Amino acid sequence: MEELLPPVAAAAGWIGALCTATAYALVSRRRIEPDSRASQSINMLGGALLAVSAAANGAWPSVTSNFVWVIIGMQTLVGVRRGLGVTDGR
Repeated sequence: MEELLPPVAAAAGWIGALCTATAYALVSRRRIEPDSRASQSINMLGGALLAVSAAANGAWPSVTSNFVWVIIGMQTLVGVRRGLGVTDGR
């Protein structure tokens, strides 16, 4: 089972990097809004996957920064929902 960890961690890292780069590109090209659910969700997924990859490699500063990245995304989503009075799942 341990032999599966390195390739799974590497795949998580690559997918996470792709997610965060995609979110950045979409926002930069004004395809999505920075505080949109899509942008924050893609960024949170990317951060979480990068944190998994970093943890598997013992890169604790990166784990911490990506965990903070996910927390910021969650706080943004909650703040946007509250500010807009969204209750229908948007």
